[in-house]
Amino acid sequence: MIFGEIGGYHRFVSRPYSPDVNDRISDHLADLVAALPDGRVLTDPDVVDSYARDRTFVAPGKALAVILARSRDDVVTTLRWASAQRVPVVPRGAGTGLAGGATSVDGCLVLSLAGMTRIRELSPDDEIAVVEPGVITADLDRAAREHGLMYAPDPSSHEISTIGGNLATNAGGLRCVKYGVTRDSALGLEVVLADGRVLDTGRRTMKGVTGYDLTGLFVGSEGTLGVITAATVRLHRVPGQVATVAAEFTSLRDAASAVSAIIAAGCRPSLLELMDRTTLEAIDSWKNIGLEPATRAMLIAQAEGPAQEIAALCSAASFVAEASTSEEAAELIGVRRLAYDAKERLGQCLVEDVCVPRSALPDMISAIEDAASRHGVTIATVAHAGDGNLHPVFIFERGLAEPPAEVWAAADEVFRTALDLGGTLTGEHGVGVLKRRWLGLEIGPVATEIHQGIKQVFDPLNILNPGKAI
Repeated sequence: MIFGEIGGYHRFVSRPYSPDVNDRISDHLADLVAALPDGRVLTDPDVVDSYARDRTFVAPGKALAVILARSRDDVVTTLRWASAQRVPVVPRGAGTGLAGGATSVDGCLVLSLAGMTRIRELSPDDEIAVVEPGVITADLDRAAREHGLMYAPDPSSHEISTIGGNLATNAGGLRCVKYGVTRDSALGLEVVLADGRVLDTGRRTMKGVTGYDLTGLFVGSEGTLGVITAATVRLHRVPGQVATVAAEFTSLRDAASAVSAIIAAGCRPSLLELMDRTTLEAIDSWKNIGLEPATRAMLIAQAEGPAQEIAALCSAASFVAEASTSEEAAELIGVRRLAYDAKERLGQCLVEDVCVPRSALPDMISAIEDAASRHGVTIATVAHAGDGNLHPVFIFERGLAEPPAEVWAAADEVFRTALDLGGTLTGEHGVGVLKRRWLGLEIGPVATEIHQGIKQVFDPLNILNPGKAI
């Protein structure tokens, strides 16, 4: 995909499709089919198309085939062939991405890693696990809990997203306020490079500074530097006492101010989530959660220990209560996890995830509300508020090929405000294709040159997820 520009706003268009080039490559595809185990290569156009999209509206290019990898060797064979034939490769996990990072490009191989689902090792003594990229995030957490451990990264999509996808975008989630994002749990990686060589990075130990931090470089690289085929990840002990608090506010800014107060007071919540009125209405119309007319925002907090101080700092709330049972706590967290599915019921979604310093959260919340009003668009916002990561979701008419101009204008305003407040374009969803138009505003020309140089070192032929992330 490349960018075109209409009336000051970008739209997505496919690169010209070349049957002659595709036919030439197809002649060599039989070699790849022969080199892989039976059933690994899918070429039926309808089946291939079903692997072409992620969870965004971005129109995919026309892929050549889908590779169903089941092992590292399948990935090695695929990338060796792709490198020899100069064929682009788009790595794909569960397809739950929200930035267009896994959408196919013309003439590519879609390399599906969803079938690599082994937990190769789980060591309670060392508090680590070695997992393949197709392992579902929640499945790893459940396996760890059998040993009194947990896998800390906890994206809202944890029941459907994969470890590989989480690594590709450096996903965060509900528990990241205390335990950090995926990079903080990644100790080492097994990566297949563009030419098929296998690179092992990092270690099994809790610390180590030998050489450059290649593990950190690959986490968040969105499949543009190599294909992760295994990861050694850190596990944590399951906490004992956990208190869950819900607070309702008649002002969204008051809720954001409570978050700033909680952090400034030195509280260490393990979860601090914020939902605005539009989000709550979407959930209520679907699940009938009993939303009060005056409620403009809800804050859900968890603390590993007593939560009285957190509750006290919600002094502007119209209602504050602590869950009395673990079942009540699970229901509250479950409401938060319904947020995105509820919004998708309202229309198509442009999902963003700006992150600002936590002290700037009230100003960012106000800016989002102002942008929605000024441009006449619907924005439903949730936030991993404890680390300043907001998800303003721009909802527009279903069936449109892309958001209308007023949505792009509001999104542009939100992004520029986040940067002005010292924030970033993306906290956890990645750049993909949707945020590339703003990338230069954040990283600048020197960093852009460095990024391109790194890409050249790892992928000199530019076959790995071209047109994404940088």
